[in-house]
Amino acid sequence: MLIEQNTGIKNTTTMKINQDIKNFALVFIVLDLCLIVYAIVFNTPIWLLNTQVAFISSLFITIASFLSYRKNIKGRISNLDLTKQAKGEDRDKVDEIDDPYDLYTEYEEIPEDQLTPEKIKEIISDEKTKIKKNSVKNTIFSATGFLSIYRILGYATLIFGFFALNNNKLFIPIAFIVGLGIVPLGVLFSKLLDKK
Repeated sequence: MLIEQNTGIKNTTTMKINQDIKNFALVFIVLDLCLIVYAIVFNTPIWLLNTQVAFISSLFITIASFLSYRKNIKGRISNLDLTKQAKGEDRDKVDEIDDPYDLYTEYEEIPEDQLTPEKIKEIISDEKTKIKKNSVKNTIFSATGFLSIYRILGYATLIFGFFALNNNKLFIPIAFIVGLGIVPLGVLFSKLLDKK
């Protein structure tokens, strides 16, 4: 029964993600078409070239980030230990918020008369070790998200586009910034449309 519920949740989540991707794509296309019309009517073809190079580069970076973080999340889910949840050993949401690094689960209250400066230093160093271990672990797990080959290629495309325009004396900073701004505005508009 648990497997059937997980399959149902997975299918619902996949359908929601696909609809979100379609909404994002539609908003990006509409905004880009508006920018193209504006550039053709009110500006020069060089202005249009700058906006499109910046837009395509930033869109490529955004898609690459999405794919790499999606892969990272799927990897974390596949490594999730469900045996703890089945045994009832998992922590509730309040514990996860109050103690995200799980520092206080093995907490033993020490009477005040036994607290010496050495004992306090030992407790503090133990807690620092736990935090450091968890932050290093989190960094390693999330490294695949920010060191993705797709994301690196996206940034390389952006830098190459910038230098290609600049070296050929075609670079217009305002147009380039407007082109870069389409993706964040598109995300904002699609989120506003999603709430309605």
